[in-house]
Amino acid sequence: MNFLVTGGAGFIGSHVCERLLQSGHAVWAFDELNDFYSPAIKQSAIRHLQSLAKPFTFVHGDLTDNAAVEEVFASAPIDQIIHLAARAGVRPSLQEPALYQRVNVEGTVNLLEAARKRKVKKITIASSSSVYGVNAKVPFSESDPIFSAISPYAASKLACEALGHVYHHVYGMDVIMLRFFTVYGPRQRPDLAIHKFCRMILEGKPIPVFGDGSTARDYTYVNDTVDGVIACTQKEFGYEVFNLGESQTVRLDYLIELIEKALGKKAIIDRQPMQAGDVPITYADISKAREKLGYNPHIKIEDGIPRFVEWFRTTL
Repeated sequence: MNFLVTGGAGFIGSHVCERLLQSGHAVWAFDELNDFYSPAIKQSAIRHLQSLAKPFTFVHGDLTDNAAVEEVFASAPIDQIIHLAARAGVRPSLQEPALYQRVNVEGTVNLLEAARKRKVKKITIASSSSVYGVNAKVPFSESDPIFSAISPYAASKLACEALGHVYHHVYGMDVIMLRFFTVYGPRQRPDLAIHKFCRMILEGKPIPVFGDGSTARDYTYVNDTVDGVIACTQKEFGYEVFNLGESQTVRLDYLIELIEKALGKKAIIDRQPMQAGDVPITYADISKAREKLGYNPHIKIEDGIPRFVEWFRTTL
């Protein structure tokens, strides 16, 4: 099968491309290689995918450039789309809300339109646990009301979910929305907490801790996330939303302990107030994904952090 993976040079995208290639599929990875973090990291991921000697094509392009999107569909016989490209991160979205709406919402519309015109019926789209906002009910279920976004990033993902439903309802496309919960693992973005903490601890720099350390996240190892993504490609669903998390909350202070243990070095803590847009907890109810996708995450944080640190040391 021929897959278009947007954001295919990024953290999750490169792992998805790798899994698809190993399963015998042909992959076109579409990525703009922006400078949100060093493009060299993405270029390294591309070289790794090319080294697999599988049917892999990299396309350098911007989703907001409609002509570039149309061109990739004209040049490649795409069967399915996995749409992972986006401007990511809650805190950066507070500084550039218009950019997040343009890339995440307009870019998604461009992709959906190109797919509709070319009669590509199936698309799997990355959403985020951020859409739940400050949700008093835990764990978070796909049926919970999601009208309380507290960041431009979350609002952009809510808009994408609505667009996905429209394209299913009006045009009959098979659309899956995946709410990712704090994914980590090899090739993780350097701006994310686990990667950043490892780097700063080894450099002897204070790590910024927002709040008292009691905030908790549902950290999900990238292999488990990719299992869920791939399961979505294997049958038709109509329109569905799935949580992809580990369904285990980890407090920030415990996460730091695990990183310290794996690195063999204590952290210097720089306590700071909670930031706008941050939520106190994320916690996925994954019963729906278990039932309909056969999703079964199995890499707990106590195993995942040492795996990440082992990879991280190879990058030094």
